[in-house]
Amino acid sequence: MPTFKHGKNADFSLDGSAATLVNISNTLNSINMPRAIETAETTAFGSQDKTYITGLSGATISLAGMFDATVDGNISTAITHLKSGSFASLSFQYGPSGSATGLPKFTGEALITSYDLSSPVGDTITYSLELQVTGAVTQSTF
Repeated sequence: MPTFKHGKNADFSLDGSAATLVNISNTLNSINMPRAIETAETTAFGSQDKTYITGLSGATISLAGMFDATVDGNISTAITHLKSGSFASLSFQYGPSGSATGLPKFTGEALITSYDLSSPVGDTITYSLELQVTGAVTQSTF
């Protein structure tokens, strides 16, 4: 029988200003990591049905949460390092159900593709961060 987990314990860390993983989970309220595999059509003339082969895989990560000046400083510094070339990419670690021993985790390298801040008049300041994974996503356990 499956064992389902609640998302409230999700754990996410990203390289900070010193190129070491910094846990930003306490500011996040949404983490999405869609992964996709491209396909290439191989259908030949005379076929009645389409055929495909698999190609390259890729992933993106979408993060959203409440603004925190320390996390903002780490993200802004990471963007500066990426733009200058002093960081080629940022390491990430994602535990969908937490970071306790034995739970699954996903790790890899990513680039920041967007960082948005929102300051609504009647609500908390929020941020969203979009990452493009570069290379493989590795699955293991904590």
